[in-house]
Amino acid sequence: MKNYNRNNRKNKVPVKSLVFLLVALAFLAAVLLPIPYYVEGPGATIKLDELITVNDQKDDHSGSFSLTSVGIRQATLVTAIKSKLTDFEDLVTERELMGDATDEEYDRIQNYYMESSQNAAIEQALKLAGKPYKMHYLGVYVMGIDPSSNFYGKISVGDTVTKVDGKSFATSDELVAYVHDQKVGQTVTVTYIQDDQEKEATGKLISLPKPNEGKAGIGITLTSHTEITSDEEIAFHIDNIGGPSAGLMFTLEIYQQLINQDLRAGMAIAGTGTMNEAGLVGQIGGIDKKVASAAASGAKIFLAPKGETKADTNYQEAKAAAKKLGTDMKIVPVATVEEAVAYLESLSEK
Repeated sequence: MKNYNRNNRKNKVPVKSLVFLLVALAFLAAVLLPIPYYVEGPGATIKLDELITVNDQKDDHSGSFSLTSVGIRQATLVTAIKSKLTDFEDLVTERELMGDATDEEYDRIQNYYMESSQNAAIEQALKLAGKPYKMHYLGVYVMGIDPSSNFYGKISVGDTVTKVDGKSFATSDELVAYVHDQKVGQTVTVTYIQDDQEKEATGKLISLPKPNEGKAGIGITLTSHTEITSDEEIAFHIDNIGGPSAGLMFTLEIYQQLINQDLRAGMAIAGTGTMNEAGLVGQIGGIDKKVASAAASGAKIFLAPKGETKADTNYQEAKAAAKKLGTDMKIVPVATVEEAVAYLESLSEK
């Protein structure tokens, strides 16, 4: 005869409770646990009157210039599903967002883009205002490094190359030309700045792929790293924003403060677009999300990159987003900073 301990039945978890517990855990996992995707959506629309100062003075004119941004957050199962059902949200993979860069490299690149957009904005605003300035070449900024490079693991994305074989250069083109004139397999010494410290690395040059096939190279993707100085003290007070897309709006804010004239006619004006040394307003990503952010902020005008070719679709995308939103915010295309200023000047004439 078998004996049973009846008290054991009292210690068993009821099936319904167990099912409820499992469902609750699954729900929490879906809500809280990150998955290897990111959700892009409307970010913040940020007024620039207090974020940029010229000669320690803030912009006290009525209205506002605002940058617009795309918000990026790591997805959970719930937010991933929601993004598929929500306008102006996209689900992207880590590779689509950051390419082959690590988190640290991605942050460095975005910080460089922000620094470059600020320099370009300062330069164009000073030009428009007829103020003198000097541009200083700091070296070559490393945007990427080929895994086959003999400097891989030594030089990193975000470093600034200042010399090769002890030679300094006035432009990035000069540095590239010098390296191309050397032989594949030749040993060179590269001087670079990493985390504010000057370092050196020695390695052999590799044969580059197209379009420079057969030429000697270090194996890095590069761009000029410059700094601008002027008698005008222009300061940015911006944190946790990266990328180059605020160049146009930075330029307009600085220019208004330099000339101390109201360009906005008291209106809230948002926008986006990169800025280069020629004053051209460049195409950007996620403009539909920036339009949604600007509309929600109450902006009356949105300045969008016009573009020069059929492939430049920012303005059309911005108009489509505004139509979908049903906003009366006016979408204005601009190809250059001069066009943007001319449009703003026309507002005060009305």
